Amino acid sequence: MLSTAEGILLFISTSESVLGILGDVFIGVVSCNYYVKNKKLSTVGFIISGLAISRLCLSWLLIIDAYTKLFSEQLLSPVNTNEYMNYLWVIINNLSVLFATSLSVFYFLKIAKFSHYMFLWLKRRINLVFIFLIGCLLVTWLLSFPLLEKLIQDNKRNTSQQVPIKKSEFIIVCVFLNMGVIFYFVVALTACFLLIISLWRHRSRMQSHVSIFRDLNREAHVKAMQVLISFIILYILYFIGMAIVTLCLFIQEGKMLFMFGLIIAFLYPCCHSLILILTNSQLKQSSLQVVQRLNCFEIGTDLRATW
Repeated sequence: MLSTAEGILLFISTSESVLGILGDVFIGVVSCNYYVKNKKLSTVGFIISGLAISRLCLSWLLIIDAYTKLFSEQLLSPVNTNEYMNYLWVIINNLSVLFATSLSVFYFLKIAKFSHYMFLWLKRRINLVFIFLIGCLLVTWLLSFPLLEKLIQDNKRNTSQQVPIKKSEFIIVCVFLNMGVIFYFVVALTACFLLIISLWRHRSRMQSHVSIFRDLNREAHVKAMQVLISFIILYILYFIGMAIVTLCLFIQEGKMLFMFGLIIAFLYPCCHSLILILTNSQLKQSSLQVVQRLNCFEIGTDLRATW
């Protein structure tokens, strides 16, 4: 049984996951509706849709894994479901980071202004950049699966033969297992940093030439920056949370720390979905329409009750 404090932490992490799932479902529904109406989907729309779908699956995996470890870990062992979930975790986690990094690179190449020939070459070949990132994803999967298999076999020996896993070896394997994620994170961080430099220069030039059009343009740039910076901050927190969850494997009776790590990790899928909705004009407009319809429904309900 969980203590009161552990129950509160579990409730908070579950609430975060539910909010993240609702946000990702909303993004996916709006994107599908837009595609059905217009028979086309923009590049940024495709990236955001892929990010929402992959992160939706990631949230479900996180919450299922959390409840399993807390309450019924034995249920997964007879059919090796735990192994399948580990492989799904590697696939979906890398896919989610790929789309998030692609979104960062897209904003960088579309908004930033540099005269360097390398930047101009990449700007004209943005589709090749996405193909390169997808190629890196495939290589990451090919390298990660053997490492994951080794980790699973070591865990089996630890369970059956009572052979303890060395902490240093386990940490090294986990680091190499996440090399693709680290690579994507470095790419996103670089894109965000360079975009900050570009926007800072642009702002300095704009201060002496103020106009309504330029103000609106600058506002769009600021929104893109908010998305990028929020991704960086939230993903750092996600790394910290998952590191805490992983370290809890070596700590006896570490449920409190485990759930604290879950709360930190769930901030990424929860908050970033809301930020995408609030900063994307199409998603924001759709969310306002939903709120208006709910208000009209409540007003209609009140009128029927009055009559």
